[in-house]
Amino acid sequence: MNNRQTFFVTSPIFYPNAQPHLGHAYTTLLCDVLARHHRLVGDEAYFLTGTDEHTEKVVQAAKAQGQKPEEYLEEIVARFKNLYQKLDISYDQFIRTSDQKIHLPGAIEMWNRLVTAGDLYKSSYIGLYCVGHEAFMTEKELVDGLCPDHGMAPEKVTEVNWFFRLSKYASQIEKFIADGTLPIIPESRKKEILSFIRSGVQDVSFSRPKEKMTWGIPVPNDPGQTMYIWVDALTNYITALGFGRGEELMRFWPGMHVIGKDILRFHTVFWPAMLLSANLPLPKMVFVHGTIISNGKKMSKTLGNVINPYELIKKYGTDATRYLLLRHVHSTEDTDVTWEKLDEWYTANLTNGLGNLIARVMQMATTYLQGPVEMTPETQSDTDVAAHLEKFEFNHAMDSIWERIGHDDALIAIEKPFAGVKSDEENVRDEALLIIKKLVRELHAIATDLEPFMPSTSAQIKEAVLAHKKPENLFPRI
Repeated sequence: MNNRQTFFVTSPIFYPNAQPHLGHAYTTLLCDVLARHHRLVGDEAYFLTGTDEHTEKVVQAAKAQGQKPEEYLEEIVARFKNLYQKLDISYDQFIRTSDQKIHLPGAIEMWNRLVTAGDLYKSSYIGLYCVGHEAFMTEKELVDGLCPDHGMAPEKVTEVNWFFRLSKYASQIEKFIADGTLPIIPESRKKEILSFIRSGVQDVSFSRPKEKMTWGIPVPNDPGQTMYIWVDALTNYITALGFGRGEELMRFWPGMHVIGKDILRFHTVFWPAMLLSANLPLPKMVFVHGTIISNGKKMSKTLGNVINPYELIKKYGTDATRYLLLRHVHSTEDTDVTWEKLDEWYTANLTNGLGNLIARVMQMATTYLQGPVEMTPETQSDTDVAAHLEKFEFNHAMDSIWERIGHDDALIAIEKPFAGVKSDEENVRDEALLIIKKLVRELHAIATDLEPFMPSTSAQIKEAVLAHKKPENLFPRI
């Protein structure tokens, strides 16, 4: 009998209108840790990421390069995939919303289901359109007449569009969020979205005229209209699983979404309403992580405080970059990151911490033990790590690993097994050898705990332990 549980985790699909940045890397890295953790505990995990390609941002970026959207996208999507490869991201599928075979049938199926439910209607609309968000905004969402996220005044437009009856589902979604049927973590984001719903939810535009939105999926039976970004993009989470074309992977739905706070309402109001209209299950959970800032400000080229993920990997290496982001960026709160802090964290916790412990223990093991240490049943990983991951406390999960590293360092400092093995007293020598064996087993357990976070480092530690050899310096000084 198969007792494996299915686990489906998604990152947002990102706009490929510019180079992938640290925020893309962080969100996707959180998903990777969750997917790896669930695979390790025996679940059948599926991890989806990808790119949201039917946007005017892409059209504008391609035009600036003198390219067609299709040409521009090939190059920029390759950069996303390259970054994920460099970060050792273990996604199962990379979906592109311009994919005619995988995505298109399901997007059309979703539209048709909304029509069948009587939840789409055509109407004239005057509204404020923010190109940065690819969304219409209300006056109350603006700050001094500007979009608070992009610092630009939205464009006032008059259009005839297809509208989705979002207001029809507002009270139902409010109830589901409030009673935990649709869990939103952390609690602060749950309160934020409940406040948004209670302030009044209006119907939302789900299409734009073809001349205004030239790149996208035509509305079924109305080719003069193009599906708006949300009905197209959000549906990716199930089109990737086969929705609309055989549903071969739909056993994984419902799944959990990992998102940034800037797209909270789309994933906790728009998307659930679409699913209810289409008679599909709600997501299992929406986890909203914090934002990485630098020197107290949001990263921007203008301020010159952008930290490029490629530069991180080049300076520190793949697993060290994973460590720095996963341990020192708070899971749900904004975190200030600078190059000075990164250097400090790397040196203190990797070079002088984990790296030094591995070197000291394996030096003693290869010098004073005759061969590999047998791993015993009590050589267990730290259950605190799993407990923290179940609560999406990525940084605290790693804190518990480094607490164990600190205990092992203290054991060496107090017991001094490197001196005890040279004692003239046999019982002192025997005790020192037992401590060294215990420390080797500790390294193996630490490696097991590290596997979802630092997979290459985990493998190198286990190889050194089982092959009875001292590994090369894993975290050289910078």
